[in-house]
Amino acid sequence: MKHQINIAQRIGAARGFQHAVDPLDPEQGLVQLSEAEARRAAEWETVLLVGDAETIAAARKWHEAVWNVELYARGLKEDPAGWERAVGKMSRARDDFYALARRDLGIAGPPPPSGNWPRVWQQQDEPN
Repeated sequence: MKHQINIAQRIGAARGFQHAVDPLDPEQGLVQLSEAEARRAAEWETVLLVGDAETIAAARKWHEAVWNVELYARGLKEDPAGWERAVGKMSRARDDFYALARRDLGIAGPPPPSGNWPRVWQQQDEPN
């Protein structure tokens, strides 16, 4: 999933969407996105084998959120505000999945916090 997200966000940057770095030409990126989806589908079987029903449901919500971001990368959606909402929803879905996956694996404590966008180092510098 993370590879798909990276590719989709890079294509999004090339299409002018905010909070993404390293633009990737959409024509080249869409080929990579298809390859990453094929890999995700194959690796998904592992989650189905070891995850409980709640974790699998959270993973599916994360998949759907990623696929929604990919609609922007593919040029099928163009609204910048919609992009921002889609990226936020994708991030929250990932956090929900991580928390449940950690529980399934017996890892104590919450997952690391999500990063905020824009990153602190990307924010406007204060005038001297």
